Amino acid sequence: MTRGGPGPRRLLLLLVLAAPPLPAAAHSRPLSYSFLHAHGEHGERVDVRLQIAPADLALLGFDLAADPAQSGRAGQLLQRGLSISAGHVACVPLAAARPSVVAGPWLAWRWSVRCSGDGERRVRAGFGALLRNGHRHLVRFDQDGRSVERMLELGAEQWSIAGAGATSHGSALLDYVALGVEHLLTGWDHLAFVLALLLLAARLRDVVWLVTSFTLAHSLSLALAVSRVVQPDAAPVEALIGFSIALLGIENCWLLAGRGRAAPVLVSAALAVLAVWGGGSVSRLALAGLALFCACHFALLRRAREPAGLRIAVAFAFGLIHGFGFAAVMRELALPGERLVPALFGFNLGVELGQLAVVLLVWPCLRALARVREGKLARVLVETSSAAVAGLGLFWFATRTFS
Repeated sequence: MTRGGPGPRRLLLLLVLAAPPLPAAAHSRPLSYSFLHAHGEHGERVDVRLQIAPADLALLGFDLAADPAQSGRAGQLLQRGLSISAGHVACVPLAAARPSVVAGPWLAWRWSVRCSGDGERRVRAGFGALLRNGHRHLVRFDQDGRSVERMLELGAEQWSIAGAGATSHGSALLDYVALGVEHLLTGWDHLAFVLALLLLAARLRDVVWLVTSFTLAHSLSLALAVSRVVQPDAAPVEALIGFSIALLGIENCWLLAGRGRAAPVLVSAALAVLAVWGGGSVSRLALAGLALFCACHFALLRRAREPAGLRIAVAFAFGLIHGFGFAAVMRELALPGERLVPALFGFNLGVELGQLAVVLLVWPCLRALARVREGKLARVLVETSSAAVAGLGLFWFATRTFS
C-alpha cells in the first residue's frame, strides 16, 4: 500500500463525532405476525395472537411509548384489520383484543373468534397503510397439531386455508427467497459490512473468497440459530455486528494511510477501557477478548504483504455473528420441523441473491473508477466510504451496547 496523508484519519474522526442519528436497531422488521390456533372438531373457535414492531404500529398512527393509553384503540384497529371468516360468514370476536407480553421488542395482542359458517377459513390482512409501505404479514394457522403458514402482502392480502397441513396453499419457497432478499437489502448494517469488504478488494479472486467466506459462515450460524442448537442473546449480537462494521471501516482507513501504530493502539485500548467499565449488553469478558483480538489482528496485518488472506478469515469470523442477526426474523416464525428446512433454505438463498446483487453492482463500478485519472477518484471514494462505514459501525456498536 502507498502511504497516504492524514485525510482518512481526519475524515474518520469527523464522521464518528457527527454520526447521524440512525436507529440503533438497523435491522428493519418488515413483518408482523399472526398465530391462529383452531379448537373444536370443525375449528369453531380460533385463538389469535398478533404481534407487531412499534415502528410498524406507528405507521398506523399509534405511539405506545409516548401514550400507553392508546393500547386499547390500537388493539381494536388490529382486531378489525385481521379479519377471519368461515365460508362467507365472518367469524365474530368473543371479546376485545387485550395486550399480551412476548419476548423481544414486539408488541402483541390476543383475542378469540367464533366461526359459525361452513367451508374453508379465509384470513385477510386489512392493514392498508402498512402493506403500501412494503410490509408483509405472516399468518400461521394451527389445527390438530399440524400447521401451515402464508405471507400476506399488497396484492395478496387474503388467504384461503384449505386445511391444516395443506402445504400447497402455504408459503412457497419463493416467498422465503423474497423475504431473504428483502431482509438483506433493507438491513443497512449488513450492507455496510459487505461494502467494507469490497472497498479494498482489487482482484476478482479476492471478491469471490471474501463473499464465499462470509456466506459459509452466516449460513452455518443461521442454521444453528434457527434450529435452536445455539441461541445467543439478541442484544450483544446486534452490538457485535456494529463492531464488525466499525473494525472493517477502521482497518480500510488504516491500510490506506500506511499501517501506522496509532489506530491499533487506540482501538485495543478503547475496548480494554470498555471491558473494565462494563455495564452494557456486551460482557466484560467479550470486550476484553475483542481487545486482544484487535491487537493480534492488526499486528498480523502489519506483517502481511497481502492482507487479503487475513481479511477472508475475518469475514468468516464476523459472518458467524451476522448469521445470528439474520436468524432473528426466522426464529419469530416458530415453524414446525417439516416446514423449517424449506423455509430456511429459501430465506438463506434470498440473502445470498441480495448479497450477490450488491457485489455485482458495487465492485465493477469500483474497478471502472480505478481506471479513471490514475485511480485518484477511486481512492477518494474508498477513503470516504471507509470512514463513513467506520463512523456508522461505531455509532451502532455504542448505541446497541449501552442503550
